[in-house]
Amino acid sequence: MLDLLSVGAISAVLGAVGNGMAGEFGKWAWESAGGAVRRVAGREVVAPTTPGQLEDVARLVHERVRADPQLARTWASFARSAPVPGVPERLAHPRLPGAPRFFTDREQAVKLLDKEATRPFEGRPRFALLHGPEGIGTTTLACHWGWRQVDRYPDGQPYVDLRARTPEAALGDLLRQLGLAEEEIPASADARADLFRRCAADRRLLLVLDHATSAAQLEPLLITAPEVFTIVVARHPLVGLGALRIPIGPLARRDAVRMLKRVAGEDAVAAARPTLPTLLDRCAGSPYALRAAAVHLATGRGPREDAVGAPEGAAVPPENPTRPETDPVRAATEDSYRHLAPDAARLYRLAGLRDWPALDAAAAAWATGADETEAARLLGELADALLLQRTGSGRYRYRPSVRAHAERTAAAVDGVAACSAAVARVVDGCRDLAVGAARAALPESWRVPAADSPVTFASKGAGVAALTAEAPTLVEAIAAADEFGDPDSVVLLCQALWPLQLKAGRHELLLPALRTGARVADEHFPGTRTAGALHAQLAHTLTELRRWAEAEPETLAAARDEQAAGHVRGHASAVEFLGLLRLRQWRFQEAYDCFEEAYRVLDGIGPEDEGAADLPRARALLDRHRGRALGRLGRREEALERLRHALDFFRDREPYNMARTLTDLAEIHLDAGRPEAASPLIDAALVALEGEKAEYQVELLRVLRERCTAPE
Repeated sequence: MLDLLSVGAISAVLGAVGNGMAGEFGKWAWESAGGAVRRVAGREVVAPTTPGQLEDVARLVHERVRADPQLARTWASFARSAPVPGVPERLAHPRLPGAPRFFTDREQAVKLLDKEATRPFEGRPRFALLHGPEGIGTTTLACHWGWRQVDRYPDGQPYVDLRARTPEAALGDLLRQLGLAEEEIPASADARADLFRRCAADRRLLLVLDHATSAAQLEPLLITAPEVFTIVVARHPLVGLGALRIPIGPLARRDAVRMLKRVAGEDAVAAARPTLPTLLDRCAGSPYALRAAAVHLATGRGPREDAVGAPEGAAVPPENPTRPETDPVRAATEDSYRHLAPDAARLYRLAGLRDWPALDAAAAAWATGADETEAARLLGELADALLLQRTGSGRYRYRPSVRAHAERTAAAVDGVAACSAAVARVVDGCRDLAVGAARAALPESWRVPAADSPVTFASKGAGVAALTAEAPTLVEAIAAADEFGDPDSVVLLCQALWPLQLKAGRHELLLPALRTGARVADEHFPGTRTAGALHAQLAHTLTELRRWAEAEPETLAAARDEQAAGHVRGHASAVEFLGLLRLRQWRFQEAYDCFEEAYRVLDGIGPEDEGAADLPRARALLDRHRGRALGRLGRREEALERLRHALDFFRDREPYNMARTLTDLAEIHLDAGRPEAASPLIDAALVALEGEKAEYQVELLRVLRERCTAPE
């Protein structure tokens, strides 16, 4: 028992539970820890949010259990059964993006990577930094080398593109690649980094971090395990990284010719012999520029000085025809653009007006007003011309400098009005898709926008899947709508994210968009139920991310706006949100008071008023919340009464909520030392969850079942 009662052991248990899984399991574990701390301390102790506060709580618990054997047994019982997250037994084996088909030279860089990968560890992590200008082939080199080393890294080769990614988002992506479900991924960057390191500790992994911009950006992602090799790809040397620097420069002229022959064929290069020196000078050893030139050689097309699609203004001449381009990527982009047919050139320009993270045929069709089938064909043409990069599943993305060229050219050729209309069409398409998916995913929710949408989905699962797949694009659409002064689309798109917040998480990705939505609602729709809804959504995501200090004012703003709008159901829901936040903060009395207030607010809904049909369910949920809060306060008999009221409603109606309520009842009996009363409730909850695919709720019940048989 002594090992469980030291300050270090108590701190470790609290830290592990606090940095554990997200979702219902993680919420329950943290609230359970708060209840245990309250029972030991004999008073309310606010949940720690910093390492220093956590240490203070651990010392308080230690002082109490050291002086009272009964309290020591209480804490030891909790600590033994605390659901401390571990590394999943089975992890996925992610692989790098497809190996490049054409690869030339780079022998020296390959040798340096081989040497770093095979040197003795001696306590020095294996890091390499490949750096060079855009289009020079740093990413290609990393993937080429990685695919040659599959046997050396059998446990996986995770790859993350760091463009516009926060550390939380990048770590979440890495953990998903390793096969972890959303429920298993913690909220904070520190907790995610710790879990990723534990997942990688005993595994042989190659980690590729692409498009890095600073050492600070990389710090949470770097692994020091002896069998992990990290390759960072960047434009420039990154100060303070401490990695083996491998500069990647232009290909030698001999290797440049070899690449042209491999891509275009020997005959095509031979036919271009008179202009070959000029072409090589223009490409300046850039693999990207050489591949683009090879495409033109292979099709028998040389440089064109005329503009394509002159009647429509599809292309424009170089900005300064008398001065040769000094940037080979820009020169290659201009050459490739000049070879496009007018319809492909127009799509290239208009789809490049925003940095859409996953461009597909639907978005391209929206941008141009074209048929989706035709848009898919044109996207393929642009990818073949190297003006787009294929990212998988029929989706594409621009290189940064290529998109800059597309945007610049669109402004010159199409004009401001046409450019604005193209972006507006994509925003409208995203809005229709999001609203249709949200209504399919959560048809029973009054928070889902009621706007009409021509887009439909066959099932709830299909709606959630669509929102999940399109989430990065929807976030960009919200930013575009805000920038282009379309507040109606901003708020509709944000409201359509609600099912995604509830069912799939991805809170770190959605947070910037939800901040925009709340701000726009305050600016354009103050004191309305729309503003209240968006503040509530933002509060929910901030709470899930454990940013409690930020969540509180958003929850209060939601209650303020819903009350001002006379939306009784929304007002009660916002007060309920505040109560749920208080549960996370271990402020259990305040949580109970909030649930009581929400119950009273609901009394303002008459039998003919909006929301009347939802009252029995809303009250049942509040009964469950009140029971949870009372249980943490030690008012067990009152808690049991409230939970039984909730159970009466959920029984035979909602198996999942029935099981959750049975779980709450079982935990209260266990806390009271009545395992014989808890055991049948646990069994009933497990039966209720059959077919519900609620594996983490089942795991929680297994933890409680172990407590039923564990010795005190």
